[in-house]
Amino acid sequence: MWKINKVEGKQNQLVFGIRAVIEAVEAGKEIESLYVQKGIAGDLFRELKTLVEANDIRMQMVPVEKLNRITRGNHQGIIAYISPISFYKVEDIIPFVFEKGEVPLILILDRITDVRNFGAIARTAECAGVHAIIVPMRESAAISGDAIKTSAGALFNIPVCRVNNLKTAVQYLQESGLQVIACSEKNDQTIYEIDYTMPTAIVMGSEEDGISNDIIRIADHYAKIPLKGGIASLNVSVATGVILYEALRQRG
Repeated sequence: MWKINKVEGKQNQLVFGIRAVIEAVEAGKEIESLYVQKGIAGDLFRELKTLVEANDIRMQMVPVEKLNRITRGNHQGIIAYISPISFYKVEDIIPFVFEKGEVPLILILDRITDVRNFGAIARTAECAGVHAIIVPMRESAAISGDAIKTSAGALFNIPVCRVNNLKTAVQYLQESGLQVIACSEKNDQTIYEIDYTMPTAIVMGSEEDGISNDIIRIADHYAKIPLKGGIASLNVSVATGVILYEALRQRG
């Protein structure tokens, strides 16, 4: 369906040293994680910081002991992990899907940080024909070797869009003609009462906090998964599978 220029099984590449990380960013590499020693300073670091901010890369300030545990090399207070996948722009995905004559089915993951849950969700989404997964820049699971393994390679086959502002991305989808469905237990309508044959984006929230209020307020529909047992909720990867396969059933 999609071509992603990565080799299955590839792990995150470790890059350390200020100049090496600067060159990686300038070369357009997808930086998954960037660890910076607390208190670091100097002209070269300021150059890196400016570059990082311009490219909306997450920078985590950590003690030097953490960096030393990652590598024994001369890291100069800077270590970066390069993502094993490429990220897409949601503004490119939606027109492409429509141009192919298909009805978009998009999955939005709001603050899902568990790597294995993310990998399992990606695997289910790929099997269910989801066109893309949208995640926030922050408060999202790292695209690590564990995520790739848990996804059974699905993360190489389904586009992942990483956005600065999830609310803005949702509004863009709505303006593009997609209905946005928030999967939440705090309502009476079930997932089986929604029409998924329309262009659709489904939002799943974290098990701890659910979907953020900003997204809840602008969603077009709210749907819950009916439960009969004593436990109040499903694991988020299982819940995602339930609603995606209802969408798949309706779409035939």
